[in-house]
Order: sequence, then C-alpha cells, then structure tokens
Amino acid sequence: MKTFDAIIIGAGQAGPSLAEKLSEAGRTVAFVERKLFGGTCVNTGCTPTKAMVASAYAAHLASRASEFGLELGGPVRVDMGRVMARVDAIVAKSRTGVEGWIRCLKGCTVYEGHARFEGPDSVRVGDELLTAPQVFINVGGRATVPDMPGISSVPYLTNSSILKLKQVPEHLVVIGGSYIGLEFGQIFRRLGAKVTVIEKVGRLISREDEDISAAVMEILEAEGIDVRVDSTCISFAPHVDGVEVGIKCDEGEPSVVASQVLLAVGRRPNTDDLGLDKAGVVTDGRGYITVDDELRTNVPGIWALGDCNGRGAFTHTSFNDFEIVAANVLGEAPRCVSDRISAYALYTDPPLGRAGMSEGEARKSGRPLLIGKMPMTRVGRAVEKGETKGFMKIVVDASTKEILGAAILGVGGDEAIHGVLDMMYAKAGYDVLQRSVGIHPTVSELIPTMLGEMQPG
Repeated sequence: MKTFDAIIIGAGQAGPSLAEKLSEAGRTVAFVERKLFGGTCVNTGCTPTKAMVASAYAAHLASRASEFGLELGGPVRVDMGRVMARVDAIVAKSRTGVEGWIRCLKGCTVYEGHARFEGPDSVRVGDELLTAPQVFINVGGRATVPDMPGISSVPYLTNSSILKLKQVPEHLVVIGGSYIGLEFGQIFRRLGAKVTVIEKVGRLISREDEDISAAVMEILEAEGIDVRVDSTCISFAPHVDGVEVGIKCDEGEPSVVASQVLLAVGRRPNTDDLGLDKAGVVTDGRGYITVDDELRTNVPGIWALGDCNGRGAFTHTSFNDFEIVAANVLGEAPRCVSDRISAYALYTDPPLGRAGMSEGEARKSGRPLLIGKMPMTRVGRAVEKGETKGFMKIVVDASTKEILGAAILGVGGDEAIHGVLDMMYAKAGYDVLQRSVGIHPTVSELIPTMLGEMQPG
C-alpha cells in the first residue's frame, strides 16, 4: 500500500488543475487516468468538435463567396482526411500538454490504469493499492446508447466514434435534436453529406424557449438539413445501403435509409465500474454521484467533480468544480455550486449563447417581467458580415431590475452573452448595462438598445 495526501481519479478538466493546486500547497498526490489525458473536452468533446466546426464554417463561407463579390473558380471540394488530420493534430497537442503538465508536478505520482475503490480511503489500480484521506472523483461521462428497437442489429456512431470517420457520409441520420446532434448535423451537412435529424419530441432543443427552437430549426432547414420532429416510432433495421431508420407510425415518410447513424440522445456518467459501493458512495437513479453544495459526497473525505456529479455537463462547470473544491479544501474563501449562474452555448452557426433563466423559466417564477427582443437584422455587425440570422432576447425582473436571463442566437452570440453574464454576477440592475457605451460595430453594442425597448411580459 502506498500512502498519499490525496488521490485524484480522472484527467478531465477539473483533475489536473486540482492536482496542481494541491501540489503547490505541499500535498502529495496520486493521479490516476485509465485512458486519455484531457478527458472528454480534449479528446471527444469541445476541442475536436469546434475544430470541425471551423472547417465546416470555412467550407460554408467559401460556398457563399459570390455573395461577397468573390469568384473561387468552382464548387468547394472537401478533403475529409485532411480535415480530420487537422482535428487530430490539435487534439494530440492538447492531450500531450495535459499529460506533460501532470507528470511534471512536484509530489504528484501518475498511475495509468483503471481505478476501483476498495474502501472509503483506498483505491486499487492494477497491482497497486493506494490510500489517502482525501479522494477526488473526476471520471466524466460517455454517450448513452438507448435500448431502441433494432439498435443491436445495426452499426451506429456516437460522439466519440464519429471522430474516426475519414470520409464524408453519403447520408448521416442523427438521432437526437439537441446540442451534440445539431452541431454534428450542421458540420457534416456543410462538408457535403445529406443529413436528417430525428427528434422524438415536438421541437428541437426542447429545454430552450419555443422561439429559439423554431429559429434554430429554420436555420438548419435553410441549409438543406431534413428535420423530423414528433418521431414516435424510432427503430433500426439492416439495409443493403446501410441502416433503415423508422421514424413515424402514422404520418409522413415512415423511414429513411442512412449510410451512417449517429446516436446523440444524452450522456451517462462513468461511475458504474468504480466500486463505489465498497466506498459507500451514493449515486442517484441515473448513476450520478450525489454531492452537496460544496461537491462533497455522503462519505467524508470523498468529493465528485465534473460530469459525473450531475451538477453541470460542461467544461466550464467542471473547471468551476475544481475552483470550489480547492477553495474549500485548502481553507480559502468558501465557494459553492449555488453561486454559479447557468450559462452555456450551442455551437451551431450562428451560435446560441445562453445565461440564466429562459423566458419560460422566468414566467414560471411568477415574477413581473420585462422582456426585450431584437432581430439580428438590426445589428450592424451582423449585416456587414452577411450573417443576420437569429435574434437577441433578455428577461428582467420588472420590480427589482435584476437581469434574470438572456439568449443571443446570432453571430458572436457565444461571446456577446458574457457582457450580460458579467452584469448578472455583479448583481447590477439592468439599468447599469443599459447606460453602458459599447464599441461600434459589435453585437454587444445593441444590448443596451434592446434593454431600452423592453416591454412588460
């Protein structure tokens, strides 16, 4: 048995930063990673997908060259091998950087292998038994494979395996009309594939307001993506040309034939093979580790960070988990999850930046509301760039002037939303932001104008 001050399981976004912080505080750390350093974000999430988004955007912009007075001499040709070689190089550089960073930390010993608890303070990795008074679980998640009729009889892709494609699919059928599915759907449509998105419920990205769902659907359909919602009878069967995907039982085309099928119907935590029962750690019905507001599990000395705790499914929330745990463990100013404002982005083009409550959530709160909305056609920067799809929206408490939430679906929306988010963290009233003077020409400069045009909601 080897004794340390702390054991960290998983090299996702939270783990390496926590290892560095503990190391700087003079703690000895055992760091365990079973596969790829960098976790989901670096290997199968943000880094590769946003690199693919960039290639798809370049192809899309090149196809529109004549709109900007340019002639390129023929249709855009996509070399998928080179696209993915670029992606792989970016991923490899990031992964190598993370691994090198961890291995160079003073007092940190790296173990490669599968970690399993043998008790609340002991973890086995292969032949090694490690013990520490503090254990931090940062094991991430993976794609859910639902038990749909016929799924076991056909080949399918997930967000991980689709990154191995070296050719553009002839017809990619995406099961799931939410963030991952829509990003991949637009990527491959812009790279030349025929794309069909199949969603079980009545609209895309159903957690968003209906006007946002409708606008995103309009954007995707305008690019030639076939969107099928209310798909009540999704099923799969082998076909000579790939996979026959059943869609509806009562109306419309009952099925489509896909050359490849992408399952994008959710994520599940990597907690089922950690031996959590031997440590006494409690999980919920979906396998997420139950934690309190400071990310402590029910077992003293064990914390859970990142996607495996169900308190956030993003790289930025995972990093904030590290900040919360490090501050509390090392006796700094206390921090907690409830201080965090929900914020995220959908990286279709144009992107959707979101902060705080949706309009629907704000209405359910029962507060008196002021609501502002502005089409991107009124934003000079969007007009100049030839990218006027989408709109901005903000929701405010009419009595307290508190900004409750905002959405920017449009060019630069993922960046411009931070001006609103910063004001929310500062707990400043909307009137402070309304009086600000933004830089012209930007997307952000129109936010004060939108605030000045709010109406009771």
